[in-house]
Amino acid sequence: MQSMQRFEDLPLSPEILRGINELEFEELFPIQAQAIMPLLEGRDVIGQAQTGTGKTAAFGVPMLERLRRDDRHVQALVLVPTRELALQPVELTIEKAKEQELSL
Repeated sequence: MQSMQRFEDLPLSPEILRGINELEFEELFPIQAQAIMPLLEGRDVIGQAQTGTGKTAAFGVPMLERLRRDDRHVQALVLVPTRELALQPVELTIEKAKEQELSL
C-alpha cells in the first residue's frame, strides 16, 4: 500500500483538491493518512485523535467526495456530542458544499 503524505497524493476530484488548496492544507495528519482512503472506498472507520489534528478533514473530505449531485436524498449524516463541537465541521462543510453546488 502506497504511503499517502499529502492531499495531492489522494485520488480526489479537482473540485475537492481546489477547496483543500484554498484552505492551505498540504500535508496529511496521521488520522487523515489512515482514514481518508478507507472512507473513499466506502469502508467504515473509527478514529481517535487529539484536538487540532485534522479529524474534520479526515471524515469531511471523503464524505464530500462521495456525494452525488444528482441524488437529492440524504447522503451523509454527521453526529457530534455537543453543539460547540458541531461548529467546525458545519462551517467547513457548508463552505465546501456551496462550491460544489450541493444542498445542506
